[in-house]
Parts: sequence; structure tokens; C-alpha cells
Amino acid sequence: MKTNSIYKTSLLTAALLLAATSCVKDELHNTPHPDTGKITVTADWTDRGEGVDIPAEWTVTMGDYTGTETGETHAPDYLFNPGDYTLAAYNTPENITISGTTATITGTPGWLFTSVHEVTIEADTDYDLTATMHQQVRQLTLVIEPTGDAADRIESIEGSLSGAAGTLDFATGIYGAASDVALHFTRITEGDDAGKWTATVRLLGIAGNLQRLTATLTYSNGNPQPTELESDLTAALVDFNADKTDPLTLGGTIAETPTEAGVEAGITDWEKIDGGGVDAEM
Repeated sequence: MKTNSIYKTSLLTAALLLAATSCVKDELHNTPHPDTGKITVTADWTDRGEGVDIPAEWTVTMGDYTGTETGETHAPDYLFNPGDYTLAAYNTPENITISGTTATITGTPGWLFTSVHEVTIEADTDYDLTATMHQQVRQLTLVIEPTGDAADRIESIEGSLSGAAGTLDFATGIYGAASDVALHFTRITEGDDAGKWTATVRLLGIAGNLQRLTATLTYSNGNPQPTELESDLTAALVDFNADKTDPLTLGGTIAETPTEAGVEAGITDWEKIDGGGVDAEM
């Protein structure tokens, strides 16, 4: 009987020691994942232009993890080993593809937002992170005012802008793949700007050392013959890649609409139009 009593006492003591050890171990941990870290990411959409909606879906990538979210906060059921990571958040609008942190234009782009942060993960830690989403597409409007005898006979103005960025590495801010973007001008028919022609495009940015407008003016009854218009916009667009939430409108005047075939038209002075628009009823 005495032996059984000693045996029971030993078992009880061992159990108590094990329980005490477990309690001490639990008390030393701050989370249920003592060897890894966990993140919660909240998107801040404040940095967007007037009338630009919050995207319906956005993506979070960090290390080997990729997840999508439709709400404001993304809390993945995923644990990260301790280490340094790049956290990237972005949406994928129409006519833009994303590979890593590089956005590539495939057509007229929708509104792209991106955010990149360097994050250090420690074990046994929860992180509440904010992804400040920056608008990466800007609207550009060109308004041209033809003058001269043939101005009223213009039937169409079709052209392109060179030096538009085709890619953006939004982690480094490097723009590349300079390319041409089509411009389709329409005549303003009412208001103080009636008689002017305007075209609006969305651009990821500008790239390269030259942004040039090239266009063809055609006239009713072929009189005069089509006129080629060329104008250097490099200086006017030098800061285009900044302040993307503010639409940019530039206005210029064709000094005189040519009346003879083979004469080229040009615009030398482009001026920013405050308010990002013109008085137009199109």
C-alpha cells in the first residue's frame, strides 16, 4: 500500500511539474504562432483624383504569398518566417498587366493604384500594416485652337503623342518602353471654347527625352489639302509623372491654318489650363 501511495504521489508531482512548465512556456509567447509572424494589411485609398472610384478588388504580395481582397482590410491565413520582405499592393485595371512590381500598358489604361513597403518580420509577432495606394495613371487633355481662313473648314484632326510610358516599375519609379499613343480630337461646338479641338487620354506616365504631337488636319471638300501638324510637348510635360491625381490640360494655338498644300502647321507655346478642363459642350 505504501508503494502505491509513493507511486501516485510521483505521478501527481510529475503532472504538476508538466503543467507548470506548460504555463511558463505559454506565458513566454505573445501569439499562437511563436515561430512565425502574421500580417494584416489595410488599404488607404485617399490618394486618388476626383471622380476616381476605389477599385473593386486589390492584390497583396509578400514573399511567396499572393492574395486578393475586395474589402478594405486583408488578413491572410498565412504565416511568415522571420526575415525581410517587400510588401506590394496593387489593383489590376483594364489594359494593364502586373508582373512583380512592373506594370505594362496593353491599351487605354484604367486607374492603377500601387503601394510598396519594406517589412521586417519577427517571430511571435502580429503586424498591422497600412498600404497607402498611390494613383499611377494621369489624365491628359490637349486643346488646340486653329486660326486663319481655313479654320472653319477643318473636318478632322487625328494624331499621336510620342514618348508615352509603356511600363512602370512602381517599386523603383522607373518608366520605360516609350511608345506612341493615339489622339482622336473632337470639335467643341458650344461655350466659350467653341471652335477649338480637344483630345483626352490616360497615361501611365512619360518616358524618354522627347514627347511630340504629330497630327493631320483634313478639310471639307479637300480644300486645302491635308495639313501636317507637329509640336514639341517635352517642356510642357516635364513634370507629368508627378501629381497624378490632378488631370493636366494644355492649350495651344495654331498660329495660322495653312491654305496651301505642303505647308506644315505648328504650336510653339503650350499653356496649362487651370481646373483641368475647358468650357466645352461636345
